[in-house]
Amino acid sequence: MRASRRLSAATLVVLLCASPLVAQGLSHWPDTAFNDSFDGTANGPGNDAAAARFLTQATFGPTAADITHLRTVGYQGWLNEQFTATPSTQVPYIDWAYAEHPDDYLSDDVRLAIWSINAAGTPDPSRGGFPNNARTDQLRQRVAFALSEIFVVSNDNGALRDQKWGLASFYDLLSNDAFANYRVLLEDVTKHPVMGIYLSSIQNQKADAEQNIHPDENYAREVMQLFSVGLNQLNLDGTPKLSGGIPIPTYDQSVVHGFAAVFTGWDWNSIGCDPQSYDCCTDDTYTYCGPNASDDARWRNPMQPVESYHDDTQDKQLLNYTGASLANGLLIHGGNAQQEMTAALDNLFRHPNVGPFIATRLIQRLVTSNPTPAYVQRVAQVFNNDGSGVRGNLKAVVKSILLDSEARYGQWQHPDTFGKLREPLLKATHLWRAMDGRSANGTIGNLQTYPGIEDLYGQAPLRSPTVFNFFKPDFAQPGEVATRGLLSPEFQILSDTMAVETPNNLYYQIFCYYTASDACWDGGDADTLQLDEDADAALAVSDPAQLVDQYSLLLMNGQMSPFMHSVLVTRLNAIEDDPPRHPQGRTRVQHLLYLIMNSPEYSIQK
Repeated sequence: MRASRRLSAATLVVLLCASPLVAQGLSHWPDTAFNDSFDGTANGPGNDAAAARFLTQATFGPTAADITHLRTVGYQGWLNEQFTATPSTQVPYIDWAYAEHPDDYLSDDVRLAIWSINAAGTPDPSRGGFPNNARTDQLRQRVAFALSEIFVVSNDNGALRDQKWGLASFYDLLSNDAFANYRVLLEDVTKHPVMGIYLSSIQNQKADAEQNIHPDENYAREVMQLFSVGLNQLNLDGTPKLSGGIPIPTYDQSVVHGFAAVFTGWDWNSIGCDPQSYDCCTDDTYTYCGPNASDDARWRNPMQPVESYHDDTQDKQLLNYTGASLANGLLIHGGNAQQEMTAALDNLFRHPNVGPFIATRLIQRLVTSNPTPAYVQRVAQVFNNDGSGVRGNLKAVVKSILLDSEARYGQWQHPDTFGKLREPLLKATHLWRAMDGRSANGTIGNLQTYPGIEDLYGQAPLRSPTVFNFFKPDFAQPGEVATRGLLSPEFQILSDTMAVETPNNLYYQIFCYYTASDACWDGGDADTLQLDEDADAALAVSDPAQLVDQYSLLLMNGQMSPFMHSVLVTRLNAIEDDPPRHPQGRTRVQHLLYLIMNSPEYSIQK
């Protein structure tokens, strides 16, 4: 039964793929509600479709209630609510969950389950005083996820594989700093022990020729290449600066060597350290204690300096650029570990590349893979000065990204190049939120996709296979995309395997995990995240065309083409009642969800 239904639905995806390109574009153009006077500050969306599209960029997926609320309060009112909402966090929940059920919380899959609650907003009444995560701070959580794909750490690292508290703490750091200053974020990331483990900056020692010790260069390279300035010098609009037609490198090996020497002498925080415990050792100058359990506070406390291991004997070459505060780009030796880190991070922060570099990365994650140089420049200018003389204000940067005219109207301004392939994990959260996914008993339990979610979607939070994220921001799919000089980052994980695995998993989400389901072996478990598919069952029977319109708004921002709309209505009308396991209403909802979620039109976020 299960296989035949899946093949039947999959066959219809082929029909959707065959829809004419011209037809797909017809419903994407402005209607009479299009508002040319939008000023990017106080105005709200002119219709429900515009509201849904904004929320697709700013959240883990719009809900009907979110659309109504946004139209009521307007863009600025909604952003103000998001900026002031209490951050949802993971560590307190894990503390609570472990205290209640210590035998059930032994792996990092628990942390991933918490992430899904943050993303989808699954209710959990058993949590007592804990807030219902991400119902109120969707924007913060969405930006945190984007930051996690820039400031990458991963439990794919053997030392981090089961460190759920440490990884949760790092993700909470990104959530807490999502609207802070980039300079604060940069230092918090640099000092976090999970980053110290992942990029081997923890216990990094000064050079000692006799013992053949050399400062580790791993973090020094990645903090420049991936977290701040990139490999080549940039214009304010993100385009590369050229010399003789060749990009100009941002730094060379001498700068890597200098930063590596700066980042020496940092180790586990000694708060709560017991020198008599087996995890400590003492020499004449320093008592070192490493964490002996995954819930040890030292996994969450910032690293602390150990001056005896810090290099204070040499000049350290930093980035040399116009306006650099250090003479000739040199950090003169003699400072302690904190002083030199402060100077080095200030040196990075002030580099002219940072504005366009961070602007491009965040625009790609939230809005479009190929922002125009003008869009990047407008956001970079806000990074450089938020209007009050402050550099690096991430709250202002996020606001400028979402309210920019290209974010709001890019699908019409640049129809051939605007948009992005939806990240597969965001397809899942979109489904959960649109269909009010929740568990019957309010606990997290089995969330279908855990463990091994990266095997089903090609990605999972903080599970990237490399420091370069699941996909590189400059990846270009071979063929027309690359030939036209465009980028398509997410296509890097759209392998033949993922093209099958992700739809298959979405199939089980839709056809097995609905409220009070008994369709699959664990579909009805009280602690399984279940979709509310019966809420629209009556409409599916009485007016299938209206249901297609409703889901076009909720899942596709009202951008469904007439061709696709016609195919879906025809399919729904062909589904007859087959009680008791497959009542007509619910079955129509399921087929509609599955076909939309796996269609080419849905897969490209416009």
